[in-house]
Amino acid sequence: MDIALHYAFLPHDDPDAALAFYRDALGFQVRNDVGYNGLRWITVGPADPSAPAIVLHPPAAEPGLTDDERRTIVEMMAKGSYAAITLATHDLDEVFARLEASGAEVVQEPTDQPYGVRDCAFRDPSGNLLRINELT
Repeated sequence: MDIALHYAFLPHDDPDAALAFYRDALGFQVRNDVGYNGLRWITVGPADPSAPAIVLHPPAAEPGLTDDERRTIVEMMAKGSYAAITLATHDLDEVFARLEASGAEVVQEPTDQPYGVRDCAFRDPSGNLLRINELT
């Protein structure tokens, strides 16, 4: 079977802050930026166009959500407990330094984990958790 990850979705509550983080701080390219009814869906990813991408989406735009569900999503995002993704790099220290210098919220400095991974963690401007693993 030939199957690959193509997109992952993360919510955003401020498209300009999301762009500053994913494009400017992380160095991802903007592959698409679509607006509709005052909302924006922004697709970002590595320079390699065949690599998986992240779609930054407005969380409350899902059809069928109740007002209570929308409020719950907003509350969970504010607490940083709604969404997460793990990225990987060959130079964890360089990526950590770049993100820290950008003012991104540090959750964990580069650490050797007991389960065999060296990683760090940040929150993006919308509260999403990003763990970044070092590739060996």
